[in-house]
Amino acid sequence: MKKKFLSLLFGLILLPNLSLAGEPGYNPGDVTFVLLSAALVFLMTPGLALFYGGMVRRKNVLNTVAMSFIAIVVVSLQWILIGYTLSFGNDVKGIIGDFSYLGLKNVMDLTVSNLPGYVFVVFQLMFAIITAAIISGSVVERMSFAAWILFIALWTTLVYDPLAHMVWGGGILFKLPALDFAGGTVVHISSGISGLVAALILGKRKEGENAPLMPHNLPLTILGAGLLWFGWFGFNAGSALAANNLAALAFINTNTSAVMAALAWALTEWLHRRKVTVLGIATGAVAGLVAVTPAAGYVTPASSVVIGFIGGLLVYIAVGILKTKLGYDDSLDAFGCHGVGGIWGAIATGIFATKAVNPAGADGVLYGNFGQLLNQLAGVGLAIALAVIGTVIILKLIGIFLPLRVKDEAESIGLDITVHGEDAYKDLIFTGKSVPFS
Repeated sequence: MKKKFLSLLFGLILLPNLSLAGEPGYNPGDVTFVLLSAALVFLMTPGLALFYGGMVRRKNVLNTVAMSFIAIVVVSLQWILIGYTLSFGNDVKGIIGDFSYLGLKNVMDLTVSNLPGYVFVVFQLMFAIITAAIISGSVVERMSFAAWILFIALWTTLVYDPLAHMVWGGGILFKLPALDFAGGTVVHISSGISGLVAALILGKRKEGENAPLMPHNLPLTILGAGLLWFGWFGFNAGSALAANNLAALAFINTNTSAVMAALAWALTEWLHRRKVTVLGIATGAVAGLVAVTPAAGYVTPASSVVIGFIGGLLVYIAVGILKTKLGYDDSLDAFGCHGVGGIWGAIATGIFATKAVNPAGADGVLYGNFGQLLNQLAGVGLAIALAVIGTVIILKLIGIFLPLRVKDEAESIGLDITVHGEDAYKDLIFTGKSVPFS
């Protein structure tokens, strides 16, 4: 047994020095790093499911979790069949990719940033999955599950894929360039804005018109936030597409922005309400992670301190003040957190970016290049326009064939029972008595 263990350990030590069989041009360390980063990003979607699931009422927790898990199923299939080629195929007029990689044909011979084609495909797949899942946070507890499945299939094809191509696949924003290191524009602005539009089209939850809808399980939400935070290191550091100093910089900036945003939220909440909530700290951390995403590989750690702090403050205003004043039902604050945080992050990239940390990027306003801020604003504007127009068209089209909302009776009883025929909590044992959950 001892010899087997030593042999295994010896093999792992030597692994980074070995070439991939038949593929001498690839660095095994980089390939391994990006594949592990892809796995971390995948974990973010179950983490998001728990984060969202704890914030809804007991009767809707399974439906809320299912909306994230079905995104894994639908988007994974869509990405293999058509999503990847639309995002990263040969450029067609700066807007969309062609069908060069339809069904992942020709990917075996593809090299992207010195990585095997399939490695890049699977890494980018995880981004597409969580982007669709984020939108569910705006429409939980009332959207038809069938309509949701159809929506994410169409939305990923008609909104996410073109935007990914424009920003990352050689399209117009890539050439401008509008910098987006890991998805502030592609992932967060698109999902946040689409979530708000969907919430407005579906309307408010019925019971929320008369009483506040409180989270049912905050420890579940905190666990989800922790998994998101953990996975975000793969999200941002992995976007360096190599195990190098740039990846380490993105890792540091990611964590720094998260802690600063959590601090900003806590301070603002205490000044505003004289309380610091656990949910607020977790939401603040996520806001910081969102804000730094487009900038993670383009700014210094000192800049990430500012980006995170302002991001936490802006998202608190959007979630804690603006939503109440305007009266829209962005159920779990997909717009407030991802939309607002993503927009700030994109703008902040145009202010704080510097070639001193990443020569492949650009200098921002603080380094004498005001034009980069204009590029970032152009990217924000185009992402918002595409998300708004695309979401409206898709939902109106689906509404012709399927009801977008569940019936009022189903909403009142709860979607876990009425949609899935399951109950997450059959009973609660408290002081010796069995108490049914509603």
